[in-house]
Amino acid sequence: MQNIVNYISLGQAMVYDRRTHKIITFRYQGLPLMIIRHASPDDVIELCKLLNEIIRVGGTTAIETPLSHQEFKGYFLSGADHICCFVAENGVGMLMGFQALENHDGFPENCADITTFVKHGSTKSGVGSILFNSTIRHAAQLGIDSINATIRQDNTSGIAYYSKMGFTDHSITKNIPLLDGTLVDRVSKRYTV
Repeated sequence: MQNIVNYISLGQAMVYDRRTHKIITFRYQGLPLMIIRHASPDDVIELCKLLNEIIRVGGTTAIETPLSHQEFKGYFLSGADHICCFVAENGVGMLMGFQALENHDGFPENCADITTFVKHGSTKSGVGSILFNSTIRHAAQLGIDSINATIRQDNTSGIAYYSKMGFTDHSITKNIPLLDGTLVDRVSKRYTV
């Protein structure tokens, strides 16, 4: 039991196992058990499938073409700019979402870029909030002092999510073309760790 650390935060009870480096989160109000852990190469196939379904549905991510397993791994798990990637696993072992931090050229020192993806049909389930708690704690341990989120202007649920997490408006990049030529603004929001 010496490896177990308990947390109560934002309406969640969390247990962190130092030995396995997993955070098990119990949400109140009847929401299911979630295990939050660092993503591993064993997760690539399932996470790539989760992301490619979001891309297929469209309208929420700047990524418009499906990723191969190797591309996914390079973007989110092992690329030169990779900082960390957490996954949310439900009580039966299904991956419900992931959140990654990465370095980004042009950002101030100690500012990371964040991306969050939740399984299609499971938004507003609390997965993003649970992931953010782990990501922000890890960012603080690494000395990251601010986090940037860049969201498509037409992704109103993404903008609402980052606002709910405490991100504030930072800048807008106008008229970024999608593959079909549609111009969509990008909203950048910042969070102070």
